[in-house]
Amino acid sequence: QVQLVESGGGLVQPGGSLTLSCAASGFTFSNYPMSWYRQAPGKEREFVARITSVGVYTNYADSVKGRFTISRDNAKNTVYLQMNSLKPEDTAVYYCSTLISWTRSWGQGTQVTVSS
Repeated sequence: QVQLVESGGGLVQPGGSLTLSCAASGFTFSNYPMSWYRQAPGKEREFVARITSVGVYTNYADSVKGRFTISRDNAKNTVYLQMNSLKPEDTAVYYCSTLISWTRSWGQGTQVTVSS
């Protein structure tokens, strides 16, 4: 079955950087686009970034454009989210996700807290 395991979250000061990783298994990783979402306390889960199956195309939420970069390594079955110039409003649980046969799968999430 599809398994997605995020890592790399933590506490960072405003203006700092973090890189999240998501290790995938249970499906042919290189065949599918991958996405990152986030959910802040009391808010709905929202889209952050998406990358196509071979990494040619990416798209981002307006709130993170220019600060976050999504990438993937198909040899390692891993997708990354490089986050720079972090702001307190980026505080959330970050999830990686993929859509296979009309079913969206999620990881367990990793907490990112941006605070001084």
